[in-house]
Amino acid sequence: MVEQVGECESCGKAIYCDHGFLDGVYEQGHLFCSEACADSGNNISHV
Repeated sequence: MVEQVGECESCGKAIYCDHGFLDGVYEQGHLFCSEACADSGNNISHV
């Protein structure tokens, strides 16, 4: 089963859970599509 679980907070790409595996990176409460987006998104303010 494949289910969309959110969007990358850096680029907006759809993130999916594919048979129990996250197709992205969850880091410090934020969801990203790849390590590269996670690295570029490290400047997201924590409100």
